[in-house]
Amino acid sequence: MQNKKLGLASLRFGLVSEHINQVQGQNLESSEASTEPVSSKTEARTLRRTRSLNAPSPFQQFGPCGRIMKNSAMVMQIQDPASQRLTWYKPPLTVLVIKKKDSQVLLPFVQLVEWLVQEKNMVVWVESAVLEDKLLRDDVKLDQESAKFRQVHEYYSGVRSRFLALREKLVTFKDGRDDLTDRIDFIVCLGGDGTLLYASQLFQQSVPPVMAFYLGSLGFLTPFQCDNFQDQVTNVLEGHAALTLRSRLRCSIHRKGERHRDSLQQVSNNLLKPSLRLHNYSAVGDPTFSNNNCSSYSGQSSANNSILVLNEVVINRGPSPYLSNIDIFLDGKYITSVQGDGLIVSTPTGSTAYAAAAGASMIHPSVPAILVTPICPHSLSFRPIVVPAGVELKISISPDSRNTSRVSFDGRNDQELNHGDSLRVTTSIYPVPSICAQDQISDWFDSLAEGLHWNVRKRQKCLDELSDLTASGSEDTLDEFDNLKIQDS
Repeated sequence: MQNKKLGLASLRFGLVSEHINQVQGQNLESSEASTEPVSSKTEARTLRRTRSLNAPSPFQQFGPCGRIMKNSAMVMQIQDPASQRLTWYKPPLTVLVIKKKDSQVLLPFVQLVEWLVQEKNMVVWVESAVLEDKLLRDDVKLDQESAKFRQVHEYYSGVRSRFLALREKLVTFKDGRDDLTDRIDFIVCLGGDGTLLYASQLFQQSVPPVMAFYLGSLGFLTPFQCDNFQDQVTNVLEGHAALTLRSRLRCSIHRKGERHRDSLQQVSNNLLKPSLRLHNYSAVGDPTFSNNNCSSYSGQSSANNSILVLNEVVINRGPSPYLSNIDIFLDGKYITSVQGDGLIVSTPTGSTAYAAAAGASMIHPSVPAILVTPICPHSLSFRPIVVPAGVELKISISPDSRNTSRVSFDGRNDQELNHGDSLRVTTSIYPVPSICAQDQISDWFDSLAEGLHWNVRKRQKCLDELSDLTASGSEDTLDEFDNLKIQDS
C-alpha cells in the first residue's frame, strides 16, 4: 500500500491536470449573448473552466487514505496560509452572481451586473429565478397585488428598467437541473453567509474563487462592502487578493444492507444537484468510503454517493422525546457514545456557527481539523474535541437506542438515520476558495469582533488611575494612625 502525504498541501490552489489547461477557452465566449436555458445551449459540448482551477494536485490525496509518515525520510508538507494568493492563469471570462431574496439587494445587484457586462465585458450567469422576480418584471398584474407590493414595485421602477436593458445579455441556470461544473471562472455573492453556503452547494467538486459582499444579517463569511465594489472587483480580477481555502466535509450515508448502492439516491433528484455528476472530468477525486481501505476509487461513484458541506453535518434526535444514543468511530476504532440531543461534526469554518452555539472553540479556517461537538450531552465531562483533518468518522445509531436520529447537511437535506445505518464523514479534497478583503488573519478576527463582539468588555483601570482616586483618603488614614501611635507613647 502506497504511503500518502497528509497536509494542507493537498488543498493547495492550482491546476487539476494539464489536459484541462489545453482546453480552448473561446467556447465560453460564444455564450455571452445567450438567453436560452443552459441545458439547451451547452449540453452538446463541454465547457471547461481554464481561467482558475481550485483543486488539489493530482499527485496528492486527502481523506481516509491520509496517514502520518512512517518513514522519517518522507517530509510532511504544511502549506503556509500566507502563501495562498489568487492567481489567474487566464483573465476570467464568466462570472456567476448569486444574490439573496431581498428587495434591498436589487440595486447593488443591478449595479454590479451592469458594470460587469458593460465595463468588463464578462459573461454573467444568474439563477433563472432572478428573471422571475416580480420586482424586476414589467408584466406583473399590479391590480392583483397588495397595495404594499404596488408601492415597492413603483419604488424600484428605475432599477427595473436598468435590469430589463441587460436581461437579454445574461446567461441563466436552474438550480437542480443545470450543471455548472467547469463553466464558471468566478463567483460573486451578494447577501449573508447563506449565499456562500448556497454557492458551495452548487459546486460539489472544484469551486471557483468566491467573492462575498456583506448585504445580509450575518457577515462571518462576507468580508467585502458594496460601497466601492468597482475597485474591489477590479483588484480581484487582476489577481491582487489573498485566499482562504475553506475545507469542506465529504459525507456519505450507508444504509443497512446497501453497501454499494448510492445511499442518497432517494433524495438526489430534488436535493443533490446535477453538479454531483461528472462530465468528462479528468481530475483526481476523493477516495471512496470503505472501512479504512486505501484502494483505488472511481470518481463517478465518489461523486454520486456523497455530499460536500461547508459548515457542518448535524445528527439529532428530531421530534423523539428520548435521548440520542450515537456511537462514534475514528478510522474504524470505537471512540465513545453520545447520550444527549445529538452531535455536530463541523469544519473550522463551521466552528463559528452551530458548534460555537453549542460551546465549542472557534477554529481559524486555515487549520486542518474536524470539530466534534455534542449537543446538550448528559455528561458534564463530555467536551468538544478536535481531530486531525483527513481521518474518517463513522457515526451510527447505538443498537440499544430507543429511537432513530435525523441528519442534515448545512441545514439542508434532512433525512432519517435508522438502526444499522452509518454516516461516514471526512475532509474533502475540494475546498471553497474564499477571497479575502485584507488577509486571512485580519478578515477572521474582524468577523469575530463584528459578528460576536468577541472579547469585548469594559477596560480595567490601570494602577495610576486607582492611586489618583484613593491618594487623599490613604494619606489621611496613615496620618491618623501615626498620631494615635504618638499619643499612646
